[in-house]
Amino acid sequence: MDVNQLVASLAIYALPVLFAITLHEAAHGYVARHFGDMTAFAQGRISLNPARHIDLLGTIVVPIAILLLSGGRFLFGWAKPVPVNYSALRRPKQHMAYVAAAGPAANLSMAIGWGMLLKLAVLLPASGFAVPIRLMAEAGITVNLLFMFLNLLPILPLDGGRIVASLLPVRLSIQYARLEPWGLPILILLLATNGLAVILDPVSGASDAIIRALVL
Repeated sequence: MDVNQLVASLAIYALPVLFAITLHEAAHGYVARHFGDMTAFAQGRISLNPARHIDLLGTIVVPIAILLLSGGRFLFGWAKPVPVNYSALRRPKQHMAYVAAAGPAANLSMAIGWGMLLKLAVLLPASGFAVPIRLMAEAGITVNLLFMFLNLLPILPLDGGRIVASLLPVRLSIQYARLEPWGLPILILLLATNGLAVILDPVSGASDAIIRALVL
């Protein structure tokens, strides 16, 4: 990827990645507050302002590096995790699933929203304005679906792992939670061996096609 391609990719992906990561985290905080945990609210983390959720390494440096290394095919990153005190939830084990699912649900909502913007861009007369909007909307769909399915992997501390832990019987849930220290090494291994792409590309690609079919 040459410099011109890099600049173009950054311009197209910057907003979709920023909102995909930060609003994902904000959604966790909103749902946690709804179910009784005021931790994120007390720390000012329940906000749609991306600046409150940006992590320099995870939201900016890592996504750019992975975008470069993958030739623009893959993205991975994170925001500052919204603090959640699961014991403060009114029904900790059950409500943990809702809090965890809120992030992927936010990504799905954003993917659909970008799909609607794509529809608008397609309807606009061809111009120097319509083309960038279309490319950004397409990136928004792709990025949000990737983040959604990535976070739904049943690996702690990802949201999918939290959902699985909340659904398991108490004894099995405790045993499953002990695997959390291995979560990050597993993700790094999958990323390094292209395993994440093998897992995520089919489901995100099919979902992308469905959204486009619905809006176009």
